[in-house]
Amino acid sequence: MLMSDHNLTETTLPVRVVALYRFTPFEDCEAIRGPLAKLCCSLGIRGILLLAHEGINGTIAGSDEAMDRVLEHIRVLPGCADLEIKESRAAELPFLRMKVRVKKEIVTMGVPGVDPLAIVGTYVDPADWNGLISDPDTIVIDTRNDYEVAVGTFHGAIDPQIATFREFPDWFRAKRDELVAQGRKPKVAMFCTGGIRCEKSTAFARAEGVEDVFHLKGGILKYLETVPENESLWEGECFVFDQRVTVKHGLEQGRYSVCHACRRPVSDEDKASPLYEEGVSCPACHDERTEAQRRRYADREHQSRLAAQRGTHHLGPAE
Repeated sequence: MLMSDHNLTETTLPVRVVALYRFTPFEDCEAIRGPLAKLCCSLGIRGILLLAHEGINGTIAGSDEAMDRVLEHIRVLPGCADLEIKESRAAELPFLRMKVRVKKEIVTMGVPGVDPLAIVGTYVDPADWNGLISDPDTIVIDTRNDYEVAVGTFHGAIDPQIATFREFPDWFRAKRDELVAQGRKPKVAMFCTGGIRCEKSTAFARAEGVEDVFHLKGGILKYLETVPENESLWEGECFVFDQRVTVKHGLEQGRYSVCHACRRPVSDEDKASPLYEEGVSCPACHDERTEAQRRRYADREHQSRLAAQRGTHHLGPAE
């Protein structure tokens, strides 16, 4: 049993949010970047798009008409006709500006030669995911960063406790023998937010000699969108990299806010900590920052509040 794409409340929200990616060879990223950035800005689209020789990745938001035009533009780029997208709705734009950047990788793993176009794990539809991860012969691995896993994950999933995706290959190599040491050939099932990290993690695992590798098609977002909550094996909320911070089943906005100092999710319990100061620090990052940094964050927060009183946005320094 699957839910409809959007419930009535969601369809009335004015902003369309699209997470997208496609692995495809781009020869001249700069030639793609300029026209794409100009179009997005002219249509009032906000968000971030990453371009690399391996393809495109990002999340953008705007009106339905504007989004249709941008997606039409992207789909005519080389190899992008079958662009992978996931959509949701928001009450207001969840990004403050529009960025189109050229990078070395569209999702940074840092392992040369990992090519999801050449080798990748087996895709598993959300409707079939519960059966796979409930199998006792399946090892389930969450490929996301530690602060994302802390907000929510699938029941029984292994948390690699990595700070960035770059750490995943070393973790996997260190744990590989332990994971398959039961005298059998286990199935390895991986998942991430939208599916893109697992394109690389499953390709990497197969290149490392693990054959029975699977990943959740469309990622957690597609699972939360299509699998009814009463049938779900998901526990908690899902961190997203925009101002919604987290989403729940049905892709409704979650209960977390974000620490403007470190960009980690912040719960009500975190806000009760003496180490929390809005816009300045949270329990996770307080000891990672100097007093000078916290003073800068406090000034930035002050300017942001003044801008809000004027009905504008304080964007901070351009990146």
